[in-house]
Amino acid sequence: MPALDDASLQVAVEALAASDPDLAGIVARHGSPPLWNREPGFETLVQIVLEQQVSLGSALAAVGRLRTALGIDPSVPLTPPAVIGLGEDPMRTAGLTRQKAGYLLGLASDLTSGRLDLEAVAAAPDEDARTALMTVAGIGRWTADIYLLMALGRPDVWPDGDLALAAAMRRANRRHAPCEEPGRATDSRRATRHRGRLATVARRRRPDPLACLPGGRAIAADQDARPGRPTRTPDQGDRLSRFRARQVR
Repeated sequence: MPALDDASLQVAVEALAASDPDLAGIVARHGSPPLWNREPGFETLVQIVLEQQVSLGSALAAVGRLRTALGIDPSVPLTPPAVIGLGEDPMRTAGLTRQKAGYLLGLASDLTSGRLDLEAVAAAPDEDARTALMTVAGIGRWTADIYLLMALGRPDVWPDGDLALAAAMRRANRRHAPCEEPGRATDSRRATRHRGRLATVARRRRPDPLACLPGGRAIAADQDARPGRPTRTPDQGDRLSRFRARQVR
C-alpha cells in the first residue's frame, strides 16, 4: 500500500466522511487534517520515546535539554554516537529519568551495532517493521506504531493505547462503551485499510482525556515496557496517569 501523502490523505478523508456521518461532521467543522509527518531516523525515535506518557510539550522540552547537554543546536541532528558519548549521568542531569536515559542509550547502541537497521525497517511490511522496532528496550507497540504512522507514512496503522486518540474516536462516535481499536466490531468495515488516515481525522477534534476511562480515573497503559516486563496495573499507574491526564489538552 502506498505511503501516506497529502493527496492520498485527502482521498481517504473523503471516503471516510462519505461512509460515516460523525467523521463527516468533524471534517465539515474543522476541514481536512494536515499530514503530521516526521523525518524517519534516530532523532524521531528519540522524540517518540520521550513522548511516552507525557505531553508533547514536555517531550519537546526534554529534547531541548538533551540538545543542550550535547552542546548542539536544533539544526544539528541527534546521532547514536553522540548519545552514547554523553552517557546516562549527563542525561539524568538534563532531566531525563533513569529509565528514559537507559532506553535512549539502548536504542543508540542497537543502531550503532547494527542490531536495529532503520533502512530495513522502512522497507519491511508493517508487522515485520513493528516486530523489529519492538526488539529494542523501551519501544513497545505504541512507539513502534507512531513511528510507522508518522515517520514511514504507513496508512493502515492504528497506535493502539493512545489515550487521546481513543477518547477522540469515542466522542466522534458518541459512544459510552469502552474504547477499542478500530478494526474490531462495527468499526472494521470503515477502518480497514484506512486506520492511519482515520487516526489523522479523529485528532481534528479536541478529546476529553477521561472520556473512555472507568470511574473518571485516567489510566495510562504501560505502553512501552522493556520486553518481557509485566504491564503496569491501574493502581500502580494511577499517579503517573493523573499527571498525564493533566498534560493532555
